[in-house]
Amino acid sequence: MMNGNFKPDLLSLGSFGQTAWQVNGEHVNLARERNIARPVTLKDRDLKVTLDLGRTAIIVVDMQNDFCHPDGWLAHIGVDVTPCRAPIAPLVELLPTLRAAGVPVIWLNWGNRADRANLPPSVLHVYDPDGRSTGIGKPLPGHGAHVLEEGSWSAKVVDELTPEDGDIAVSKYRMTGFTDTELEAILRNLDVSTLLFAGVNVDQCVMNTLTDAVARGFDAILLQDCAATSSPAYCLEATLYNVRQCYGFVCDGTELKAALEAEK
Repeated sequence: MMNGNFKPDLLSLGSFGQTAWQVNGEHVNLARERNIARPVTLKDRDLKVTLDLGRTAIIVVDMQNDFCHPDGWLAHIGVDVTPCRAPIAPLVELLPTLRAAGVPVIWLNWGNRADRANLPPSVLHVYDPDGRSTGIGKPLPGHGAHVLEEGSWSAKVVDELTPEDGDIAVSKYRMTGFTDTELEAILRNLDVSTLLFAGVNVDQCVMNTLTDAVARGFDAILLQDCAATSSPAYCLEATLYNVRQCYGFVCDGTELKAALEAEK
């Protein structure tokens, strides 16, 4: 609802209406329009968790070819990517429902500069311990795509989860999506307070981004059925424990979809 301060001769200045100014040559209105709360309640085990749908976004982490495709980088170095593909089906079901409800979808993919100028040796060494391996930025044998490079096939979202118009894409360069990126600025402009987390690997990039989000004052809900890892099972168990114990909540994307559809 409009609060009465917005005049028809004022134009919106900003990428998102919820944080935009209203301006003309004689007047700048800083009073933002606030939507009525749209509560949706989920369960984390026996705990009820109510979020405001109007101030919620979903961050889908690293559902890209290098991590999830049988011809991608992880598969090339001998990792079984079958677990990494597990979130595809539930996300295919959930994302259209979230979009229809007006929830922003943010694709957070690892996509480095071609020259890797912002990556320290500590990051490069993790994936290229002897300096001769197929590490970040190097071409995949038999494929040619450069590993985790922005704009390459390697950094592209898997075909089953093609982003749609209105979705937001952010490239990251570390395990966390907040270091050296525009992610936080976008979230502030969206005026969201609660973040849903999905993607891979849940014990690495998803968890690092989630903990950084909480440190910045955002609420965090991990959607367990929409997240996975190629790590051993105990890594997943520890992640779920730590999210519940220290950072936020663990809920289910299928339950969220059902709750949104029940509102119609």
